Amino acid sequence: MRIRGKAAVLAMGLVVTAVWPALADKITVKDVTGREVEVNAPVKHMILGEGRQIYFLAALDKEAPFEHVVGWRDDLPKADPESYDAYLAKYPEIAKLPTFGGMKDGTFDIEQAVALKPDVILMNIDAKTATEEAGYIEKLGKVGIPLVYVDFREKPMENTEPSMRIMGKLMAKEALAEDFIKFRADSIKRVTDVLQRANPPKPVVFVERAGGYSEDCCMSFGNENFGKMVEIAGGTNMAKDIIPGTFGTVNPEQIIASNPDQIIVTGGNWDKYVPGGAWVGVGYGADLKEAHRKLEALTKRPAFTGVKAVADHNVHAIWHQFYNNPYQFVAIQEIAKWLHPELFADLDPEATFKELHARFLPLDYKPGYFVSLKDE
Repeated sequence: MRIRGKAAVLAMGLVVTAVWPALADKITVKDVTGREVEVNAPVKHMILGEGRQIYFLAALDKEAPFEHVVGWRDDLPKADPESYDAYLAKYPEIAKLPTFGGMKDGTFDIEQAVALKPDVILMNIDAKTATEEAGYIEKLGKVGIPLVYVDFREKPMENTEPSMRIMGKLMAKEALAEDFIKFRADSIKRVTDVLQRANPPKPVVFVERAGGYSEDCCMSFGNENFGKMVEIAGGTNMAKDIIPGTFGTVNPEQIIASNPDQIIVTGGNWDKYVPGGAWVGVGYGADLKEAHRKLEALTKRPAFTGVKAVADHNVHAIWHQFYNNPYQFVAIQEIAKWLHPELFADLDPEATFKELHARFLPLDYKPGYFVSLKDE
């Protein structure tokens, strides 16, 4: 008979306690929710509460990013198949990594997590409510497994730096984390310094989240994430006063009435979610000719009827996953070039992304992250 639930966790905890070898020193980290968490560090074994957490883990472990990963959520092959395939080609052992469902959808297997004996479980802050409601922190605590929250999605412009510092501390790579943080800050400053001097008019920008993913229109961002990136890049986010939180929806009439100067659609290859969908497949090594075709097709929808951005071909697509990792500074540079091409004629976001890969990431850079109807 298989034991389930709390009893299983406690029973397995006895086994874990008996066989766990001596670990490194205990440190205390303050996660992005303000919780003080004791963790054995440097971390030897971790579970990634989301597969896309490899984006920031890899930036701190260029040579062997999966060496200490004992399990991860199963989202990366579906949400970003090109990056997954690139990692798989370089690190074929990841095909055998145990995978998990998500906290938010209730498919996270706590028994499996305990059996893998992690030093820490990393969880995105958007799973906090579901994690608390399920009592996972208490259950894991009883068998000595700490859970640490990071955030690159809900409030990335506020929480990226502290999240990277948390990771640096957990991995005993504080200096490398600070190098990354400085590179990110300097890259953003290349935009904000120019805007501060020039003080140009701010075009109205509509950001459509995952345009074409479904037939519904139109998901967008409030005053955070891509919405905040637009503001930093010298634009006015159309939806900031419509959507109260980070994510939300605007209706087609609001877009037509606002008549945005620029439209930015986030996209990716989501064939495993929506086979043959109208989404714009930008990303690692993407086919930009096909992405351009699909982006143009999205402008024919009723929500964009008569809109200035469409008439002027100021419609662009950008990799959706910039919304969920510490590379947002690349997106800020690209958006700034779209919004203020004269001011940023010499700025090269592709070169910035190439430098990021060369200095911090295990993968060789491949273009494909941006496309615009302005492109020939």
